[in-house]
Amino acid sequence: MYSIIHRVGIKASVEAIYSALTTNEGLALWWTNDVSDAGGVGTIIKFRFNGGGPDFKVIELVDNKLVRWQHDGDMPEAWKATEICFTLQAEAEQVFVNFSHSNWQLSSDFMAHCSTKWAVFLLSLKDALEGGSGQAFPQDVQIDHG
Repeated sequence: MYSIIHRVGIKASVEAIYSALTTNEGLALWWTNDVSDAGGVGTIIKFRFNGGGPDFKVIELVDNKLVRWQHDGDMPEAWKATEICFTLQAEAEQVFVNFSHSNWQLSSDFMAHCSTKWAVFLLSLKDALEGGSGQAFPQDVQIDHG
C-alpha cells in the first residue's frame, strides 16, 4: 500500500480549521466550490468537479483533532478503498494539519498528480484561513496543461 502525506502549519484557531474540514461552507472555501452533505460520522460527502467527482464517507471525527474519510464509490478508480485523514496539532502560534491519503494500491503518475494537487489544496486551506480567500476548484492552481 502507498500513501500521500503532507504537513502544513496554519495560523488560525483549531476550531476554524476543524470547521473548514467538516462543513459544506468550510470545504467549499478551499477544495471545491461544489460540495454537499458534509456532516457527522456515517454521512457521505459529495465533492463535485465539473459535475463529477468523488464521494467520501465520514468514518471518524474527534472535535478539533481528527477528521477521517473513506472513499465511497467508483470515481476515480484508483481511489477505491483509500482513506483521507487530517490530524490537527496545535503548537505555539499555529496549528499543524497533518494530512494523509492512504491505501493506494499502486504508485503511479496519477498518484503523483494527486499528491501535487493535495498540496495545492492544503495551501488553499492555509490561504482561506489566514488570508480570507482560498483557491477552491475551479479557481485552483493548475499543475499541468491537460
